[in-house]
Amino acid sequence: MAAVETGRHHTSYRSELRLWHTRPQIVRMAVLAVVVAVLPFVLDNYWLSLANTALIATIGAIGLNILVGYTGQISLGQGGFLAVGAFTSAILTDRVGIPAPFSIIGAVVLTAAVGVIVGLPALRLKGLYLAIATLASQMVILFIVRRWGFLTEGQGFLDVSRLEVFGFRLDRANFEQQWYLILLVLAILAAFTATNLFRTGVGRSFMAVRDQDIAASAMGVNLTRAKLTAFAVSNGYVGLAGALMAHYTEILSWEKFTIDVSILYLAMIIVGGMGSIAGAVYGAVFMTILPVLVREAADVVGGAVPIIKNQLPAVEHGVFGLTIIVFLIFEPRGLNRIWERVKDWFGFWPFRY
Repeated sequence: MAAVETGRHHTSYRSELRLWHTRPQIVRMAVLAVVVAVLPFVLDNYWLSLANTALIATIGAIGLNILVGYTGQISLGQGGFLAVGAFTSAILTDRVGIPAPFSIIGAVVLTAAVGVIVGLPALRLKGLYLAIATLASQMVILFIVRRWGFLTEGQGFLDVSRLEVFGFRLDRANFEQQWYLILLVLAILAAFTATNLFRTGVGRSFMAVRDQDIAASAMGVNLTRAKLTAFAVSNGYVGLAGALMAHYTEILSWEKFTIDVSILYLAMIIVGGMGSIAGAVYGAVFMTILPVLVREAADVVGGAVPIIKNQLPAVEHGVFGLTIIVFLIFEPRGLNRIWERVKDWFGFWPFRY
């Protein structure tokens, strides 16, 4: 029987700083790389559109998890920050004439700046009070989007031109496939940078604030800088997700950024696992696919139980809420913890410890 790993012993800093330390980890990442590489060739446009939506949600969920899961600062303003990134990038591209890559960067910077402004109450507020403050920012931003005619030129919506990167314009025939490659690269970069962020002093200061801000201050952590930096970094990710959403959907309206969207993103990190970059990915994918699974199940059992199909929107909301409750009660650390338990079971089998 092969020996079971009982510890990780490093003989150099380079060895300790590697992202993957064991052969099973490397094998899993290689298998994952193969799977995501072949998806565009095996999925139709409908499922690819879901994959693209999940990738955009992944970037936004990672940003929210940085703030909520790693820094302990509650936020209910995700929809508003997505709107800032989306409208900024669309306006810079279509009206100012800035190339899309630079307009997306501009959206990230502006959304981060707005996040710092909204994060100012975090210096004095905690818990429920901070949640209400961020909810207020959601309402203010949504009010501006709905009422400020400059954003939509009085139409109530904004058309966004098809993405063009340095002269290369996405064609309609391979639209979903091309977007999949773009979003996949950006999502991997987002996850990679976020993972490495928490191996730095800045990221560790975020976690110190989350665990106990008074103790963190006693150890020399500048609470003001740490909290505002967390809001800036988190909302920079959200701004990127919003900008990509604008160019992907090619149409913007205030309905895309309601409080429901903020709750959806919060559900993603609850279900996936707060304080985990991998959990943000799992939660984004799961919550994107969940409504589709509910509709498929309704089609299957709709003949026997007609009320399910007739009241499908209510059923979807019920399943959404029940999913959150089940995870909060039975597995507060989310899908990431479930996956860790699966790996531990196989790693220690046939032993129970």
